[in-house]
This record gives sequence, C-alpha cells and structure tokens, in this order.
Amino acid sequence: MAYTSAPRNNAAYGRISSAASTLNSENQTLISEIRKAMNMMREFAVDLEGDNESEMVKELEDGVIQLLKASDECTHLSNAIQSVGNEYQPGEELTNFSKLFDDKFKNLKAASSSNPEKHPWLRQFREAIWNVHHAGQLMPGEEQEDIVMTSTECNLLNIKCPLTGKPVTELSDPVRSMDCKHIYEKKPIMQYIRSNASQGRCPITGCPKILRQDRVVCDPLLKIEIDEMRSMANQSTRADVIEDFTRLEED
Repeated sequence: MAYTSAPRNNAAYGRISSAASTLNSENQTLISEIRKAMNMMREFAVDLEGDNESEMVKELEDGVIQLLKASDECTHLSNAIQSVGNEYQPGEELTNFSKLFDDKFKNLKAASSSNPEKHPWLRQFREAIWNVHHAGQLMPGEEQEDIVMTSTECNLLNIKCPLTGKPVTELSDPVRSMDCKHIYEKKPIMQYIRSNASQGRCPITGCPKILRQDRVVCDPLLKIEIDEMRSMANQSTRADVIEDFTRLEED
C-alpha cells in the first residue's frame, strides 16, 4: 500500500507519528495479555504437578513455548511500528508504507537472537514445576550461577526510583520513559521534568535522554513486569528459607 507523501511538513509527520504510537500501544497491550496468560498457565501447571498430572503439565509447557514465540513476534512488530513512526519524513515521492514496515520487521527479526528454549520466562515456568516436589534442589543440569543469572534477568532497567530511592516494587504509581525505559514514581518525576533546574534530563546517572511528560507513562507491560519481579523476589526468599532448614536438618 502506497500513499502520496506531501511536501515536508509537521502535520503529515504528526499524523504518521500519532498513528504509529496508537498501533504500538495496542500491540503492547496484546503482549501484556500474553504475559498474563503465561502466568496463569504456570499457576495451573503447578496445581497439576501437585496432582501428578505430568502429561497435562507438558501440554501447558508446550503452550507457553508457543506463546513465547508469539510474544517475540509482537515485540518485533512493536519495534518496527515505533521505528517507522520515528524515522518517517514526508517527501516529494510516494512512500510505500507496507514495504517500509515489512523491511523494518524483517531486519529486526533477523537481528534477534531470541530462543524460546532459553527464555527466562520458560525457565521460571519449569522451575515452578520442579519446586513442587524438589523445593530447594537444583534442577538437572543446572548450577548455582545459572539461578543467579536467571533471577536477575528482567525487562526493568532500574530497580529503584532515582528520585525517591524506593524499590520499583514499592512504587505506588510507577511510570516508565518511552525513550530510555527508566522507571520512576509518577508525581516526583513530573515535578522534576517541570523544574527548570533539571532541563528535563533523565535523573538516572549517565542517561542522556531528555524526558517529556507525555512520554513518561504507565505502559501496559510495566505493572506486569513489576509484579513478576516481586514474585521472583518472593520465590528467591522462599528458596533460601528452605535451603537454610535443609542445612539445619543435615547438621
């Protein structure tokens, strides 16, 4: 599908950018629903494992792998949409938006090294199942270092708000920059952006991005990712307690 690009003007760019932003937001909502579905499947699988329904657990695991593939596809789509919206500039010639988008999508997908079998979400699913009957024990083929690496893998760039010092899991109204992806408490960051002293620069040390109020939002995935971080922390605490009791029994 091709559209005629008008001479370079802000109105045309604004319409394309706005449409891309809307599409990207809708796609992010879809990704968040996939994440919710995987969390529910993990909970069902834990219950089934407790009842020794291993075949049904395996079917749920296969379903999680398929959802991971779909989530990766949606992520590539979101990135392609955002890229087209950010880079498009009206010109004198026809712009084939269909080809422009397809090229962006194919390039992003080709550059991706994602593998569902190595995805931390799948590992968390398998770990939850394993812990039903083997809490405190390492999964087969796993080392302690693997647990540390996986437990720290998440999509949250900062674990504390740079302005309040609170962990992101304790923020009452978390928001995230659409540009640098850093997370803050909403009221303090909005006051910070409005202040003349800050010049709008992200308060995270070393981040060069300039923040805009309309681009610091609570996106569809943020609260889900914070909940997952909170859940991972709770699981880690429980595992440490179980290990401590195991050592006491051995002594």
